[in-house]
Amino acid sequence: MSEETDKPEGGPEQESTRPEEQVADPRTPITLTYAGASQLVTPSSGAGGAGTDTKLALFTNTRRADVRADLTAKDPLTLREALSCLYEVVSSDSRYVPRDKTAYLAYMRLRKSMAGQGAVQAQQAYFEWLARNDPTAWLVLDPIVTVHPDRLIFEVFSKDEGAYAQLGVDWSAFEVTGTTRYGTTNIDYSKGLFDGVQRMRSYRPTRLSIGREAVSVHTEGKPAVIEKTIQVPDAWLRGFLQVQSAATLPTTVVTIGAIDLYNLLRQLRLHADLKKGGRGVRIELVPGEAPRLVIEPWEIVLTSAAGPYKGRTPALIRIWGRRRLGLLRRLLPFVETVDIHLLGSGLPSFYVLRAGPLTLTLGLSGFTSANWSQSVGFDQLLPRDRHDDIKTTHAAVLKQLGEVWVASAEDLAKAIKRPASEVYTALQISCQNGQVMYDLAHGVYRLRPLTDAPIDLDRLQYRNVRERVAHDLVARGAVKIASENRIYGTGLEVTGKVAVEADRREYRPQLVIDDDGRVKSAECTCTFYRKHKLKEGPCAHLIALRVAQAQEEERRRQARGKARATIMVETRTYAKRQGDSEEVVQLSLDRQRIKLRWGPRDQSLRVQSLVFNSVGEARAAYFERVDQLEARGYLDGTAG
Repeated sequence: MSEETDKPEGGPEQESTRPEEQVADPRTPITLTYAGASQLVTPSSGAGGAGTDTKLALFTNTRRADVRADLTAKDPLTLREALSCLYEVVSSDSRYVPRDKTAYLAYMRLRKSMAGQGAVQAQQAYFEWLARNDPTAWLVLDPIVTVHPDRLIFEVFSKDEGAYAQLGVDWSAFEVTGTTRYGTTNIDYSKGLFDGVQRMRSYRPTRLSIGREAVSVHTEGKPAVIEKTIQVPDAWLRGFLQVQSAATLPTTVVTIGAIDLYNLLRQLRLHADLKKGGRGVRIELVPGEAPRLVIEPWEIVLTSAAGPYKGRTPALIRIWGRRRLGLLRRLLPFVETVDIHLLGSGLPSFYVLRAGPLTLTLGLSGFTSANWSQSVGFDQLLPRDRHDDIKTTHAAVLKQLGEVWVASAEDLAKAIKRPASEVYTALQISCQNGQVMYDLAHGVYRLRPLTDAPIDLDRLQYRNVRERVAHDLVARGAVKIASENRIYGTGLEVTGKVAVEADRREYRPQLVIDDDGRVKSAECTCTFYRKHKLKEGPCAHLIALRVAQAQEEERRRQARGKARATIMVETRTYAKRQGDSEEVVQLSLDRQRIKLRWGPRDQSLRVQSLVFNSVGEARAAYFERVDQLEARGYLDGTAG
């Protein structure tokens, strides 16, 4: 979404001298050219209707590599449902409706002018209005198709940056009948093609043709050339790359059955979200016991039927974006197992659905572009700098993948004879740069250039100029966390001090982040905040405070259980299920103070505050209680 700065009336445009108010170009132009529109030709349509085969022709981008595949699907029905899931993901949008009523009033005037029109004319008029008044609704990159020696892969990303989907089909699912050329390109995938895919049937052989000419289509005349230049928002492109890169991070893997995911979706259909109350799903993992899915705020417990959890340590991980799981519903009847890959509470999660030779991976960021606080925290897990010291390793990795197309990190390290840690970092950066993709279902990396032209990585490194300024403030040590206060049921209250030498001032930003990772309230003493509040996004000082807090949380997470003697501030939340109820205990260490809260979840908790003579005494008492809770079988809900 573009941002604008106020300009004085009259005279030439002037750029703001304040860096936090400057805005970078928020869009990247991408041109796509197709020889025709992708389509499905059935035996009863077109000039080739005399045949018996259904022909699915996918036209590829002529501006990219000449990728080709001519295949016959062995199971058209499963392929149909998987392609339908892809379309639902790429067209999904859970962003908040614009606040102002300008568009609504324009649409109401349009409705009056459409009175007496037929349904087709009215629909066309609405689409024309949408293109004029909300052009961002059309700004979505066409699906990416990758033809590799072992499988065919499709990739899509939702409009609101909340969902990523990757469909992989082994060659065993097809009969290869023509020439196959490996590579990556875009395919034309419109609403018309989606409607055509719905006509695929199990009793009719389905041919799949991928190429610039889509030779399987036999229609009268030549298809019309389609050329479109779309201005892809940089935030969307950045989100696509980061969610894909997140899949390379270490995860906790939980296996559930397809029926478990169905039961979860069923409960969500029966219960509407409440304005007050959690909107997440808690996953309780106890070694040797079946995983439990707990739906908030109704505390509905679903026990998996797929067998016990095989991990070594207990964990309690909270995830969001549960309504998006409905995008998978059409494929569920064909799914054998579901693997959930969890990064941690509030972080992206990935769902790998396996249906024979077909795998569908759905990645949920857990937040949209509007949830800047949560996304800033997520940024800390990914490499941001270009890492000049591993440029040689990075180039060697790309060269090797250019020869073999697909390989694991271990195989790449052996092939180029570089340390595994360097290779892993190079691969992670390659995913962020759009050069490589990670196949989570099989644990391998694949050569996949996202666009035909190199991506301007400097533009994608930060969301806007204010974020760049914020990271610079943190790097200079100008940001200090003055206080942290965790309030059970409310969230985390963080107060900071940001010293800006250019302004000769010290600003006081303050954030309240709820348990879902969203900002409940934010304020700052700077001019930008007093002028815009949060209408133009957070100021550089609020972002800097969130970055500093995320870095501190990551440092504490890395130190958990390793360096207890250095910990002075920490909060842990434990939970233990007893029948239908759940006991919650929250421990907070703040230097010489310990605060305890305990009681049944979603009820008023009892509170006890203890003050000690020294930090050492308070620390010893704090960890004594931690060890007691873990010995009694309580799950640490903050470990992730």
